[in-house]
Parts: sequence; structure tokens; C-alpha cells
Amino acid sequence: MVASSSSLKLQDLIQEIREAKTQAQEREVIQKECAHIRASFRDGDPLHRHRQLAKLLYVHLLGYPAHFGQMECLKLIASPRFTDKRVGYLGAMLLLDERQDAHLLITNSIKTDLSQGIQAVQGLALCTLSATGSAEMCRDLATEVEKLLLQPSAYVRKKAVLTAVHMIRKVPELSDIFLPPCAQLLHEHHHGILLGTITLITELCERSPAALKHFRKMVPQLVHILRTLVTTGYSKEHSISGVSDPFLQVQILRLLRILGRNHEESSETMNDLLAQVATNTDTSRNAGNAVLFETVLTIMDIRSAAGLRVLAVNILGRFLLNTDRNIRYVALTSLLRLVQSDHSAVQRHRPTVVECLREPDGSLSRRALELSLALVNSSNVQAMIQELQGFLESCPPDLQADCASGILLAAERFAPTKRWHIDTTLRVLTTAGTHVRDDAVASLTQLIGGAQELHAYSVRRLYSALAEDLSQQPLVQAATWCIGEYGDLLLEGSCEETEPLQVEEEEVLALLERVLQSHMSLPATRGYALTALVKLSTRLRGDNNRIRQVVSIYRSCLDVELQQRAVEYNTLFQKYDHVRAAILEKIPLVERGGSQVDEEAKESKETAQLSEAAPVPTEPQASKLLDLLDLLDGPSGDAQHPRPLDPTPGSALIHLLNLPCAPPPPAPIPNLKVFEREGLQLDLSFVRPPGTPTLLLITVTATNTSGGDVTHFICQAAVPKSFQLQLQAPSGDTVPAQGGLPMTQLLRILNPKKAPLRLKLRLTYNHFGQSVQEIFEVNNLPVEAWQ
Repeated sequence: MVASSSSLKLQDLIQEIREAKTQAQEREVIQKECAHIRASFRDGDPLHRHRQLAKLLYVHLLGYPAHFGQMECLKLIASPRFTDKRVGYLGAMLLLDERQDAHLLITNSIKTDLSQGIQAVQGLALCTLSATGSAEMCRDLATEVEKLLLQPSAYVRKKAVLTAVHMIRKVPELSDIFLPPCAQLLHEHHHGILLGTITLITELCERSPAALKHFRKMVPQLVHILRTLVTTGYSKEHSISGVSDPFLQVQILRLLRILGRNHEESSETMNDLLAQVATNTDTSRNAGNAVLFETVLTIMDIRSAAGLRVLAVNILGRFLLNTDRNIRYVALTSLLRLVQSDHSAVQRHRPTVVECLREPDGSLSRRALELSLALVNSSNVQAMIQELQGFLESCPPDLQADCASGILLAAERFAPTKRWHIDTTLRVLTTAGTHVRDDAVASLTQLIGGAQELHAYSVRRLYSALAEDLSQQPLVQAATWCIGEYGDLLLEGSCEETEPLQVEEEEVLALLERVLQSHMSLPATRGYALTALVKLSTRLRGDNNRIRQVVSIYRSCLDVELQQRAVEYNTLFQKYDHVRAAILEKIPLVERGGSQVDEEAKESKETAQLSEAAPVPTEPQASKLLDLLDLLDGPSGDAQHPRPLDPTPGSALIHLLNLPCAPPPPAPIPNLKVFEREGLQLDLSFVRPPGTPTLLLITVTATNTSGGDVTHFICQAAVPKSFQLQLQAPSGDTVPAQGGLPMTQLLRILNPKKAPLRLKLRLTYNHFGQSVQEIFEVNNLPVEAWQ
């Protein structure tokens, strides 16, 4: 009693703590008061126990330890006095949780209070159960809560519904207990009870296929409730900005989305209502926009009519014109999800999407960039790439890499002509060369090499760009390669497609020397420039002494690879000058598509010819190298006259390869099953486009043979750093049950080095009410997918 009399009241404790000027003073006040509280608990003072616990709860809210008050909460809950129970239940909600066994000790007290007829006490017990109830407590008290769902008191029924929602989330198998009362609760006119009931039904349908089938029969009743809300209003006190009860409307629309998914009859029942909501809702306030957005999501998830889906896309298009950035962001995200299934409808809003690229908000411009790249096709590629290139010149640095890579991929896929493709790639390299993919240089050189009619045009464009800027390393590498290959065309001045450009040999050599000496040049770039100089020794008419001097300088370079190149090139000038012209010839024309198969056939033919040749006596390795180089230098002696071929099977193969027949198609790559769990299966199918051997297209197909839908399905992938990965938007985020329409997603993987492919996948989804996350590696990909 002495301890309680000397302790402070709650108001005085709060005031003293607030008056503390330092952390040390506050800690001293709290430690002193906690000592009084402990002494009072030890003395077992029943009259002041709730006051002491109230002070302890305030101390707990300030972040100080208060675990020693857990047992006092149990004592107050068991007390018959309402003032004790109120503080006891509050303490239980704050101090107890599932990680402590003490919370199980209040199960009997809650069960006793729920069976009493005092509404205030029942409300306290229900609040505590819904806040801290573990799975064991939910199983023990489910029957009592189910009885309270039909109590005459609206206050108790509302809290019982919310407690039932918590129980279903904790223990989904309890759904059978709460199915019968939900049908009666849908007839309620109380806003809180009806909103809680809709939430409860939503939880039941997401976690139980039987409940989903049961509540699909009540779609007409839900449609009637929502139509009443839209037309006449439900209760004026719950209207917000002229929208009748938007919270209830949104919750009903979410439930209708679940009930109508992959169900034709239910979708047909709600089509007219969704059209009515979409056309009659006021969009001048945020509450109306929230209802409209949920309407759009419902239309896109169910099997709605085509006209209704176009209406939904148009609503999202109107959202893009809204002044609220959050609404525009939601619209862009939703349109990005719909671009695969309703591409033509989304295309109508392409100008508005492009306008969003200029948003100062980084998240908005990123979403607009992703959607703009998804809207590019063969009919609009030139206009869209022009807009994206304009955005690339002024976009933030964190978006340049995504924008540049997206432009290059779109140009590679939809380019109308090779010249346009070269100009587009060159502009990207000029604007944001340091942010492009690693294979951009290889792709451009392959493109130029395959366009013989554009060699002169390309070398002049790249020379001019290189003379203006040496900072963009991919641009410098592509330009030096092109100058080394086609430097003779640069000096001829015969290109009619560009402005007249008079270039002297000394200017070309001086520019390459600038590249070698520039502090911005990477070792790889210097390697390109050194090789270009050596190749120009066979393409320029002047003296090669200047080139030899530059090459000799780099024989002592600190970079090992550059030093090795210089030593080899210097040896080529000194010892093998007679074969230098043959070795440094232009790279053979590389055609995309079926010509690669022809080249492979040609290589096979040459291999067969070598195998038919007579055996040669063993010679030193250097002699073999000279003989091989002599073959490239021209006819010399008998080396150019192989003996006649015998009519052997190898000879027949040669004649067969010489036939003017179409090359055989590449063998199909077998599919691969990589994941299977509870009816959900993930398969990978592979395609390598003939024109791009370094590109692999992987289609991820998710199928579901179980009895429940797989919702919120997200598939993420990762590859090693030497690869480039782009994930296309999936066809949806729901995998229907019972073998419904599968969900697909396309992965584009660039493998410039043709290295063995490893893939890491992360799957997240909801199935039978459980949130699942799986992370695994796929190391057994078919060899045909990467070789």
C-alpha cells in the first residue's frame, strides 16, 4: 500500500516525462516509476492494479520494457469488474502475441466473456481475439464467434464478423463454419456489418474452392446491392464527395472480380452493372476515381464483353489526363498489364502515353517508358523511336540505360530498312553510348557487315561522329572497326547518300592516334584502334612507316592484351609482310538468316576436302603456319592443286552440299519442366531466331491442375552478368484452376559469348489461402539453347 501511495498518477507521470529535458532524466523518471509498479504488483493490490497497468502500458508505448506486466493482464481479464477488464484486454493486445505462451492462458477468459450477455465485455473479448488470436485460439473459439454472428446487437455482430475474418486468415480450414451465416448477413442494412461481411466472403473465396463455388450463386444478390448503391444510395452518412459509400462499392467490386474470374455465367450477370458503374460514377473527386479503377480491374479480370474491355481501357486513358500523379501512375501500370491482351485498344492512347515521358516525376516517366516500348510495333516503329530518341536526349541518367536498350531492341525487331536501323543505332550510341548493352557494338558491326550497299555510307557517318566525340566508348569502338574495314571507301568520296566529305589519309591516321592516346579510351577501345591502324596499312596508298611506328610503341604497353597485339602486328610487318595483305583482308560478308547455314555447309565442305587431302610429312609448327598463310596469299606451287577426289562417301557429301537446295531447318529445342507443386507446373520452351544466333526466346508457361486458382502470380528471373535479360509483361497474374487457360511470359536473353546458360527463378503467388515463395536455379537447360 505504501508503494502505491508514493507512486504517481497516470496524468502526473505523463506530465513529468514530458518535462524531462534530457534522455537521462526521462529514463530516471521511468525507472523510478517502474519500481513502484513492480512493488504494487508484488503486494497484490487489487484496487489499484488497473491504474498501475495503465501507467505500464504508457511506458511500453514509449519503447521501454514492460514484459513483467503480462501476468497482471490475465488477472485483470479474469476480474468481474468492467474497469479491470477494459485495461486488462488493452494490455493483452499490447503486451501479448503468438510468440509468447502466456497468450494461451486467456483463452478460457475470452470464452467465458463471449458467452455472457454484456455487449461491452463481448466487444472487448472479440477485439482482443481478432488482434492477438493464434491458430490454436481460433480453433478453440470459432464456435462461439459463429454464434455471435447472428446476435441481435449490431455492435456485437460487426465485431464478430471482423473476428471471423481474422480466423479465416489464420486457419483457412474453418471456412465451413462461417459459410451459412454469410448468406443471412448479406441482407443487413448496417454499413459496418455489410462491409465486414463482404470482406469475410472475399477471404473465404480466396482460400476455399468450395466457398467460391457456393458464393457464385449469390452474384445476383451482390449485383443488386451494388446497383442500389450506384442508383439510389445506401446511406447518406457514408457518402463521400457525392459518391455513395465508396468503400463498400470497392469491396463489392473486388468480390465480384474473384467470383467472375474464369466463370462465364457469373461474368455475364455482372456485365451490365459494370457498364453502369463505369459510365455513371463521378470522376471529379478521388473517391469516384477509386471506384472506377476497381471497376476497370474487375472488367479485365472476368470474362467480360469486348466492348466493355475497350471502355475500361478508355477509362485508364482518361486517368492519364488527370492532374493527380498517383492516378496517372496507376493508369500507366494498369495499361502495361493490358498491353499484351488488348494491344489495339491501348494503342489508341499512345500519344498520351508519350506525353507522360516528359513528366518530372521519375516513377511516372519510368512507367511511361516501359509502356511506350511495349507499344512499339512494325506500323509505328519510326514515329515511336523518334519520340523515344528525343526522350533519351533529356531523360535522367538512371533511365538512360533502359531507354537505350529498349530502343536498340525495338529497332532490331521492327526496323523497316537497314539504313534506318544503322541511323537509329548510331544516334543511340552518340547520345547515350555509355549506357547501352554490352553487345551493342557487335550487333552494329554485324549489321553493317551484312549491308554491302551501305558500307560507304556507314563508314562516313561513323567517321564524322568519331571526329566530334571520343567519350562514348561503344561509338568509338564501332567507328574504329568500321574505319579499319572500309577505310578505302572513306577516302574514295563516292558515296552519294551523304554530304561530300573530303578526307585525307593523314587525317584518318591522326584520328586513330587520338583514340589511342585519349585518356577516355578503354583498353578494349585501344585494341580496336590498333587493329584498325594495322588494317589500314593494306587499304591506304601512302607509306606505312607511321603505322609501324605507332604499333612499335605499344610493344611495351602495360596492358598485356594490347602489348600482345602490338607484338604480333609488328611481327607481321617484319617477318610475314608478304602475306599481310591476305591476312588483313575485309571480313567476309555476313548475312543474317539462312546464309549462316550456308556458311556452315561451306565450312563442312572445306573440312571434308582437307580430310581427303594426302597426308603431309611432319614439319615444324612455324613451317605449317607459313604454308597456311601462303594458301591465303594466292597460288604458289602445287599447294593450289589438290589431288582429284575419289568417289567415296565423303565425296558424295561434297556433291550433296553443292546442290542448290534449301538448308535444313534447325532442330527444335526440347521443352523443359522446371517446377511442380500442388498442381502448379512451370514449363520452359525455347526458340532461337535464325537471324540472331545470340538471342534466345524463353516462353514460361504456368498451368494449374488443382482445384483452386493461383493468384498474384509473379515470376522473376536472373542470369549471370555476361548475359542480357529482358522480361516481357506476363499475360496475367492468375493461373486458373482445373487446367484453365495457362499464363505465359516471354524472356529475351542475349548471349553474345555463347556461354553455358544458368537461370535463377523466383516465384511468388497465393494458393489455397497461403502465400508461397519459391527460389530455385535451372542448370539443366538444353545445350541447343546456348551453343
